[in-house]
Amino acid sequence: MPGLGAGKKIFTYLNLPDNYELHYMHWLIPYRNESLQDYSKRLAVQITDKNPILLGVSFGGIIIQEIAKQIPVKQLVIVSSIKHHGEMKPLFKIANKTKLYKLLPVSLLKKRHLFQNFLLPNVINKKLQLYQKFLELDDTYYINWSIKKILTWKQTKMPENFIHIVGENDMVFPYRYINAPKIIVPNGRHEMIVYKVKWFNRYLPQLLEN
Repeated sequence: MPGLGAGKKIFTYLNLPDNYELHYMHWLIPYRNESLQDYSKRLAVQITDKNPILLGVSFGGIIIQEIAKQIPVKQLVIVSSIKHHGEMKPLFKIANKTKLYKLLPVSLLKKRHLFQNFLLPNVINKKLQLYQKFLELDDTYYINWSIKKILTWKQTKMPENFIHIVGENDMVFPYRYINAPKIIVPNGRHEMIVYKVKWFNRYLPQLLEN
């Protein structure tokens, strides 16, 4: 399961041994006022194999944990994400408590071409280009709904049988707020599933086997 709005392209260079078969999930438009649990249940219909290993990136990491509450799974691989609402950084907790997320100008995402090259540092432009490259679902309601569900997600009990992989330089979910057990990828950023794919191809099979 890819991250918020992203598609299966983020897994283009992810290679696992031949005894693994990869299936890619895709996002759906949420119904009005749909709960995260009901939404995850609709997504779970895409899973046809019994007792699968679920890998989720960012918001996708939260989604697979919700799916695992509804169907039997062999293992969870949580990447660039959190496994407990207490692992969110303080800014996200404040945004949730004060409802600041309601003020986010999400509609500007649809007009990002207007400001992409206007007085923005090169590093931000590169982030925008990366976002556009892997974006699959560009729907304002979906994005607003997703941001709200991330910030208001409540999970007090950690999942069972999971692997939690976090990036050393992740600015969205900083590793210092992530509780053990966790595996830290050196110099890994939030989008490390793309840029650190060699690390995943080397170590993920070992982690799954162990």
